[in-house]
Amino acid sequence: MGEVGEWRHLCVDMQRMFAEDTPWHVPWMARISPQIEELAGRHSSRTIFTRFLPPEHADDMPGKWRDYYQKWWMMTGEHLPRGFIDLAPSLASLVPPARHFDKRTYSPWIDGRLHPILQSERVDTLIITGGETDVCVLATTLGAIDLAYRVIVLKDAVCSGADDTHDASLELLHDRFSVQLELMKTEEFLSEFG
Repeated sequence: MGEVGEWRHLCVDMQRMFAEDTPWHVPWMARISPQIEELAGRHSSRTIFTRFLPPEHADDMPGKWRDYYQKWWMMTGEHLPRGFIDLAPSLASLVPPARHFDKRTYSPWIDGRLHPILQSERVDTLIITGGETDVCVLATTLGAIDLAYRVIVLKDAVCSGADDTHDASLELLHDRFSVQLELMKTEEFLSEFG
């Protein structure tokens, strides 16, 4: 794998609303949690947990996001219990020193806040975990590539509610972005970098 520079673990949307019994439940989340807990536990000060925050009301969002939340009305703030935006309990205990980064879209890069934070810390490498592989993880990864980060996706620490598109997303990332992205297993990363 070679030398890793200044790195951060960007853990995508490991929240109660995906881990528990909601319309957005991702059953696989339980399967990848041990790997994420191990990495984040060993390197909590290097870990940033993104959280996907639905609006209070569908009408609070612009354009097609409004349509999206009209479909998923039960996941808006007025219907979803407040605590469901929180991280899964096993990860919430790591904050601090781990940090939150809240976002309203699939990608954490859109509003322009995350990149300057990482640049101020001289980060050049992102280790990406979380869910879902074919939605928020994919958006996070592609944005990181566009911003010239070295990206390592831990393939046994990402999950989706759909096996086919999870597999297709990992294949796409491996085949089309091989110069800018590496896929590896959590144990492999930890054995080299702690």
